Amino acid sequence: MLPRTLFSSEHEMLRDSFRKFLQTEAVPHYEKWEKIGQVDKSIWKAAGEQGYLAPLVSEEYGGLGLDFLYNVILTEEIGRLGLNGIGFPLHSDIVVPYLSRLGTEEQKQKYLPACVSGEIVTAIAMTEPGTGSDLQGIKTTAKKEGDDFVINGSKTFITNGQLADLVIVVAVTDPTAGAKGLSLILVEANTPGFERGSNLAKIGMKSQDTSELFFNDVRVPQSNLLGPEGSGFAQLMAELPQERLTIAVHCMAMCESVLAQTVEYVKERKAFGQNIGAFQNTQFVLADLDTEIDAARAFTDRCIELHLTKDLTTELASKAKLLVTELLGKVVDKCLQLYGGYGYMLEYPVARAYADARVMRIYGGTSEIMKLIIARQLLK
Repeated sequence: MLPRTLFSSEHEMLRDSFRKFLQTEAVPHYEKWEKIGQVDKSIWKAAGEQGYLAPLVSEEYGGLGLDFLYNVILTEEIGRLGLNGIGFPLHSDIVVPYLSRLGTEEQKQKYLPACVSGEIVTAIAMTEPGTGSDLQGIKTTAKKEGDDFVINGSKTFITNGQLADLVIVVAVTDPTAGAKGLSLILVEANTPGFERGSNLAKIGMKSQDTSELFFNDVRVPQSNLLGPEGSGFAQLMAELPQERLTIAVHCMAMCESVLAQTVEYVKERKAFGQNIGAFQNTQFVLADLDTEIDAARAFTDRCIELHLTKDLTTELASKAKLLVTELLGKVVDKCLQLYGGYGYMLEYPVARAYADARVMRIYGGTSEIMKLIIARQLLK
């Protein structure tokens, strides 16, 4: 594997401790979580106690005030161990940063310490039935009545939807203003009128609770507005590079892990009187994948470096997501083929990785949307 220069010894200590945490607290239970459709909420509190949730949050709000490299390590270890249903990255890398960046002092004091401790699990409700990647097509409304917003609408494909205690809802506050009519509003899960739909059955990531959410005259104070009114679309666009980089980081770790497992398998598996690793076809497949993975690793790590200095552009983040999610699809497909029929059995991690990988080319913006973003910049 290509040598990496991003991490210090302190970073690697965190990696080692978090890997041990996952092996103790998650791996023994993961099969059960896959069957019931969500992880046990106790792992959130256990992770919070160890400082593994939202490490970027500043110390004054109960966090550790660390840099994004710590988030990278946590995401990589989840992907490397194939624990893709654990929704820590969505919470720590995507939702909590909205609160840290846009929240009022009152909102930060109220929510951030509990987000760090694991007492609050977060979600963000963007996607609606029929809208997909089209954020400007959102129909959920938040109308002012007195000192409140009254929210009506529905959302779908919401990660952490069953477990979430706090949801950032993307809603239309001014239907005449187009993209400038969208706002972000905080909704606590115990608010009257808020309902969770079914935990959606998916091809993969079965232990990741993915839900429909319904808002029926949900009344929240206007003080629950997150950031300036009408700035929701701009705020979403500002956070998307980190979201897409996080997906690339996760997928990169999965690529490396699946390849490493496959290399070990072909050394042991015999066919026609020899290890299948001795066949030229096997060697060529592995050589191609190893080379492409190293190249994608170099690009992804460079994007991480740029993000640390706030120089990661939307286009580069889109390239990272496009490159690595498409590569992951290739890696899991080619590696599963080398396992033969055993690769189709869920007892082998490659089978679960194959199923889990497919959504990576869809959420956070489809591959087609990534291509549009990249092409627009090229043709400016």
